[in-house]
Amino acid sequence: MMKITRAEFVKSAVRPPQYPPATLPEIAFVGRSNVGKSSLINTLVGRKNLAKTSNTPGRTQLINFFAINDGISFVDLPGYGFAKVSRSVRKDWGEMMETYLVERRNLALVIFILDIRRDPSDDDLSLRDWLNHYRIPYLPVLTKADKLSNNQTVVRKRSIEKALGVTSGFPALLFSAKTQKGKDDLWQAIERHLSALAGCSPENP
Repeated sequence: MMKITRAEFVKSAVRPPQYPPATLPEIAFVGRSNVGKSSLINTLVGRKNLAKTSNTPGRTQLINFFAINDGISFVDLPGYGFAKVSRSVRKDWGEMMETYLVERRNLALVIFILDIRRDPSDDDLSLRDWLNHYRIPYLPVLTKADKLSNNQTVVRKRSIEKALGVTSGFPALLFSAKTQKGKDDLWQAIERHLSALAGCSPENP
């Protein structure tokens, strides 16, 4: 697993001119509002408040960039599917995310986050179709795995994988910010993907 020596917030952005320079491979994190996206990022880097967490769904309204070990960048995209924001705000979020995902040339992988306790929503399935259409590689990660028993986890994982079609080439990974279940597996998947893109073997930690 990657040893985190540095993890820092770089900047927030709405439009491409505001993005940081496209010099590092970027891992983007996307999912429904309140799915545990910020907690997942914080768990991966071993920081409590790198990505701001909130009990209020729809709180993240900007694209937030983070530098990790000066070698890769994490990108926290706004959550979607929260009904209590206005239609115009939802439209703006969608356009902001689409612009980033389509135009960002150094985007390496999308971490597609879903709550293991819930079936994929129409918004989730639309995002899956959209990522497949643009051939953007993505890895489904099922959060809040600590909320279910082992047997329930197996059943839910199979059900969600079936609903998604798992056409990205990655099986869904289980994750819990509370127990850190899946942290090592997720880092390994990210490192393997980045190494494959670079055409080299992973470096030793």
